[in-house]
Parts: sequence; C-alpha cells; structure tokens
Amino acid sequence: MRLLLMLLLTACSGRATADAPTSLAPPLADNQAEAVFAGGCFWCMEGPFDKVPGVLETWSGYTGGSERGATYKEVSYGRTSHLEALRVIYDPSKVKYVELLEIFWRNIDPTQDDGQFCDKGPHYRSAIFTSNVAEVAAAKASRQAVAEKLNKPVVTEIRPMSDFWLAEDYHQDFYQKNPAHYLRYRTGCGRDRRLEQLWGPARH
Repeated sequence: MRLLLMLLLTACSGRATADAPTSLAPPLADNQAEAVFAGGCFWCMEGPFDKVPGVLETWSGYTGGSERGATYKEVSYGRTSHLEALRVIYDPSKVKYVELLEIFWRNIDPTQDDGQFCDKGPHYRSAIFTSNVAEVAAAKASRQAVAEKLNKPVVTEIRPMSDFWLAEDYHQDFYQKNPAHYLRYRTGCGRDRRLEQLWGPARH
C-alpha cells in the first residue's frame, strides 16, 4: 500500500486543473530535421536527447491520434487516441537519425506492451513516428537489431508521422524546472532499475 501511494503521488502528471487546448508544433527551419518518439512519460525522454550534440531542442507533446488540440488531462486519462511523445529537432549534419534511434531504444522498455514502466495505458506505449521511406527502413532495421540483442519480442510500433500537439508549458523541460518531483517520480516508477536490467549500466 505504501508503494502504491508513492506511485500515485509521483506519477507523470502536472496539475489537476483543466488545461487549455494545445497548439501544433511550429514548422522546421532550414537545415533542421525532426524525429518523433513515444517512450512513456515525456518528462523522462527530454534529458537524454538534450545532451546530444546536434540536437537543437526537444518538445514534449501528443501525437498519433485524430483529436485536435489535445490536453494533458484528456490524454493522460485515456480520452484520446494520442500518445505522450517527444519531438526532437536536430541538425542532420551533426547527428544522424540512426544515432537518435539508438538513444531512444536505450531509454525505453521495448518489450512492454501495456505502457512504459509504471505508467500503464495505450497513451504510454512506445512508438517511432516516421516521415519518409528512409526513416521507416532505419526504424525497422534498428527494431530488428534490438529484438536480436534482447532475444525477446519487441512491441514498439513504427507509425507514420502525424500532427504533433505541443504539451502545456509546465511540461516542457520538467526535469529541469522541477528536479525533485521529477527524480521522485522517476525513482518511484522504477524506470532506471528496469533500463539497467535491459541494457546494462547507463552510459554517461
């Protein structure tokens, strides 16, 4: 009961109040590319990509569904067909898409089919959103390599890119704005423990 209470208090959530509908992500600038990944709680996906040379910015948001202007409350309560996701804006002359795929895999449990770690539900499932044939091929090849490495079925979906709705401002860079809450949630959710079981000690 004590563990359950801790998880409820530290879940990937921000506010209980209603949120205003969110906006579409802005278009890319010249010489920029984007990669979109769903890896469970978007708070936990920003940091690993922010550290990568060539990554220009990351945005938490919602994608994969048909609803327009989704809010956190709607998505987290399973009232939409969206997934929590991360939009990675990068300079393709400095970092390659396949390198971003490697970081994505290292930060998820690709064998979990009911969400990610302690966050359960289809809106927390893992997915790669692709925008062209080359990305589809790269994603499929990397998924096969992961399945062989883990010697387990990989359930991460590869899906076509769709509208990306930016999450509310208080979710952006949450791990930096609210480090104590973030670390409490991450620890309580068992994320790092499971990642180490799958991939070995984290690389710094």
